[in-house]
Amino acid sequence: MSTKGQPPKPGDPAARQAGFRHRNLPLLLLHAREGIIGQFRPILNAHGVTEQQWRIVRALLERGPMEPRQIGAVCRFSSPAVTGMLARMDDLGLVTRERQAQDARRVTVKLTPRSRALAAELAPQIEAVYQRIEDHIGPEFTERFYATLDEVIGLLGELPPVDGAD
Repeated sequence: MSTKGQPPKPGDPAARQAGFRHRNLPLLLLHAREGIIGQFRPILNAHGVTEQQWRIVRALLERGPMEPRQIGAVCRFSSPAVTGMLARMDDLGLVTRERQAQDARRVTVKLTPRSRALAAELAPQIEAVYQRIEDHIGPEFTERFYATLDEVIGLLGELPPVDGAD
């Protein structure tokens, strides 16, 4: 059995007995994600921004205006989830949604001055958390971790999806 909320280590007898020889990679990734996002959550909460809203703000800051389907792909949200989040963010004055002149069925999402000001206000606090994480795990590990994540994302992007019919 694991301790302190950690996933089981290799060789867990119950997992082996059930027929699994690999560790639960999705669960490990969720634990790692929670360990990281948990460092940022208090800052976001203090400013009334959800993790999902912040993900969209960061994506738009880094990539510029996008269509909702592009935001969903970049931020890993389903289309219905993006629609709801953008409606709430529009109501909060964080984004604007404009119909495209060449095709009124398409919408472009842009950050507002309010969301840009929020990002500028949060940047020093967010960067301080990144620095704290790097100080804790080390700059060499941090660099390797980013490189490994980029490599895994690229390699898995080449892997065809499982159809689930087996």
